[in-house]
Amino acid sequence: MDNRDTKIALTAAAVSKMERKRAERDSDGGKQKQGSSMRLIFGIFPLLVIPVVLYNLLALTSGGPVETTNAAGQLVTSQVAPLAAMLAETAFSLPMISGVEWVLTRGDAIVLLAVTFLFLEILKSTSTGTATIINHGISLLLFIICLVQFLLMPNFATSTFFILMSMTLLDVLAGVIVTIVSARRDFGVGGDV
Repeated sequence: MDNRDTKIALTAAAVSKMERKRAERDSDGGKQKQGSSMRLIFGIFPLLVIPVVLYNLLALTSGGPVETTNAAGQLVTSQVAPLAAMLAETAFSLPMISGVEWVLTRGDAIVLLAVTFLFLEILKSTSTGTATIINHGISLLLFIICLVQFLLMPNFATSTFFILMSMTLLDVLAGVIVTIVSARRDFGVGGDV
């Protein structure tokens, strides 16, 4: 009987210790709330803003239209975006086994970054919460801003920015379509749809 009482006391002590640990975790709600707010911001914030802002910083730091004089002494304005030369510069190069050198330009690097963020945005769009809907609205606003910049500003009339702008449009379209399909699937599981 004494052995049994000892086992019961040890079990009760272990259960009590587990309950205390659970209570401590529940009382540490501040850390969980902070994580929740960061998750909410990550859910609302469209990641494609990052490469667009990076491009904007490059565009704003480079000069305006390039004006030169031709052989006749007339003032000629460049027909190419001033930023195009900077985007064509080599970011880094890597010698290949085949003997050629693989070159990644600055513009290519920005597009590669944007492709990665587009992938993450499509993954984020599979949820059906309020944050996702806000994300789609902000993504649409980002596309409209990119479209206006592409049409009206000389440094934004480059292939790199056109691809970025197209990615923002794909983010909006894919996000809305994936969200609708996910919502229909959720309603289909829950009811008669």
